[in-house]
Amino acid sequence: MSVTPDDEGFMAAAIRLSRRHLGRTATNPSVGCLIVRDGVIVGQAVTAVGGRPHAEPQALAEAGARARGATAYVTLEPCSHHGKTPPCAEALIAYGVARVVISVTDPDPRVSGRGITMLRDAGIEVDAGVLEAEGRRSLAGYLTRQTKNRPYVTLKLAVSADGMIGRAGEGQVAITGPEARAEVQTLRAETDAILVGIGTAISDDPLLTVRTPGLEAQSPIRIVLDPSLALPLTSKLVATARDVPVILVASENVSPLAADAEGIPPSVLPDYRGRATGLDPSFGPPTRGEIDKEHDQNSQADSSSPATEDVGQAAIPQPISLLVGGEARAGEAGPIDPVNRLELRTPGRAEGGTSPTDAADLDSRRAVLEAAGVEIVYCNPYHPEVLLPALATRGISSLLVEGGAKTARLFLEAGLVDRIQLYHAPVVIGEGGIESPLDATDIPSGFTHMGTQMFGVDRLDEYERGL
Repeated sequence: MSVTPDDEGFMAAAIRLSRRHLGRTATNPSVGCLIVRDGVIVGQAVTAVGGRPHAEPQALAEAGARARGATAYVTLEPCSHHGKTPPCAEALIAYGVARVVISVTDPDPRVSGRGITMLRDAGIEVDAGVLEAEGRRSLAGYLTRQTKNRPYVTLKLAVSADGMIGRAGEGQVAITGPEARAEVQTLRAETDAILVGIGTAISDDPLLTVRTPGLEAQSPIRIVLDPSLALPLTSKLVATARDVPVILVASENVSPLAADAEGIPPSVLPDYRGRATGLDPSFGPPTRGEIDKEHDQNSQADSSSPATEDVGQAAIPQPISLLVGGEARAGEAGPIDPVNRLELRTPGRAEGGTSPTDAADLDSRRAVLEAAGVEIVYCNPYHPEVLLPALATRGISSLLVEGGAKTARLFLEAGLVDRIQLYHAPVVIGEGGIESPLDATDIPSGFTHMGTQMFGVDRLDEYERGL
């Protein structure tokens, strides 16, 4: 059967549906599924928060007996192997679906093509590749982690009319208006992790959370490239590290285990596939929601840990490297108030913001950061080609790089940016401005201009590489 405009219309609806849970399905892809009979949608679903149940069995259950003889529209090829749940292809067969329309074939070698073969062997008509470009965009994080062993990287920049992204020495400077900032909050909510350099973390003192009412629990893991542990102890990031995870990526030479770990590459990471975390092993290691459950159990078992709030999707990450500092040692960090973490202090260093000066200072600083809930990993922060696969190993499929100029250049020059969101605002920064590392006139080769949108008076130009 040839693909019809109706097929494209229903697939477009399935793709829109799939976006509802972006950033909320752990390492599983957020898939949309519609069951359509006689031109009417009789069942629909998106992969559940946490990654299970998958979309197909939910949509089939909603359709019930009406699924027999119907057409299923699925954004990703139905799985064909047994994980925590039976194969979705088997469910479609059991319900008597007559036709399955697929947008994207799954690149996972355990699935790729096998789901389609299983359906066809059961006498079900299958059409694949419908609105494939749109489907691949909606699955960009999952597809990049599967095929490139790293997260899908989005670089977001807001540039003034005179080509600046801020003003030196003034911290956060409002460049875009409220409409554009609200759009950025939505992007954060759909992303697994957000990354900034230590310069931005110190000068702006950002939270990097989602502030849209109702979406706060979808805040991404916050990552700071901090080679010498210079993050101020009174920063908002440190103060909120037990609510939303914070990872500092420090240089290997400040690791307390550096001497013992000589010869071990920083990219060597624990294998989480065998851990009893409840994660569907067909989609890799745990992240966010899955790890959160394990953290909650550990926190309850450890009576010395400060009480924490349940923050939904925000998970406490597991170590990213073998060179991860241990627990805070008694006596090193001075008095700690577990409630008002803004009062955490290192003896001899009131607030931080500068690099530790000696080994004792470094140990004290590390202890205070870890006591506040900050995770420190030791992996050269200026080698994203090492860091990104490490993040993928722990299940991070999408990464938003927000600042500053040096960090943006780092990822651009490494060729590891997949999407650029470039906001242009009519404001003028003037003298003392920090020049943007990128403008519309010097977009790197290989990127395609995907379109322009207006948010109030601000213009967003979006560029993407092919997946």
